[in-house]
Amino acid sequence: MHSVNIRPHIIERVTARRGKSHWFESLDSQRTALVVIDMQSTFCEAGAPAEVPTARSIVPNINALSARLRAAGVPIFWVLHANTHLGERSDWEMFFNNVVADDVRSRTMESLLPGKQSVWSGLVTSPEDVVLLKNRYSAFISGSSSLEPMLRNYGIDTILIAGTKTNVCCESTGRDAMMLDFKVVMVSDCCAALSDDEHLATLETFIQQFGDVMSWKDVVERLDPSLPLGPA
Repeated sequence: MHSVNIRPHIIERVTARRGKSHWFESLDSQRTALVVIDMQSTFCEAGAPAEVPTARSIVPNINALSARLRAAGVPIFWVLHANTHLGERSDWEMFFNNVVADDVRSRTMESLLPGKQSVWSGLVTSPEDVVLLKNRYSAFISGSSSLEPMLRNYGIDTILIAGTKTNVCCESTGRDAMMLDFKVVMVSDCCAALSDDEHLATLETFIQQFGDVMSWKDVVERLDPSLPLGPA
């Protein structure tokens, strides 16, 4: 897990600008959902083509948070990344032709086939959870996934973001959610990047311009103070 905190001068800047450090003093369990991004083997498994080692360390926190959210009636959405391909051509040529090197391109494409995707084995899921696929960094960009209409149909206006990578798919999804008028909370100790610096950069940018940043325990306390913070 990342051992970083938003620096004091950023908190001072935020407080001077809007008179408080947090965007949201409370969360409504009837209007809130947890959105967990890309916690799947391509990113969580040791030696996988897009491994984020720190992703494995946030599993206990995601499990702790999701258990308490279910108890409060908050829906859980597991959003997994997948890309289709036919031979050497994929549905995201810009990414596969420019972001990944030739020697890992085929491995990455194969690992992201839609039929191979499932929530990482260390995470605890429930039958009432929703699992869906996206094919771009952001789950909200047009054509990427069905997340937005599902959230609207659930009556959700607030989303909690967890998963990996903090500074890529989590941040992209969170930024677009705010642009679509969702309230967004980046759950700091339930997100993982490739380095502390990258993780912190997203948190500091996010709390200034795009939404709130809270630990999972902060989320639970603002959602329902009666929920236990000890072992689930």
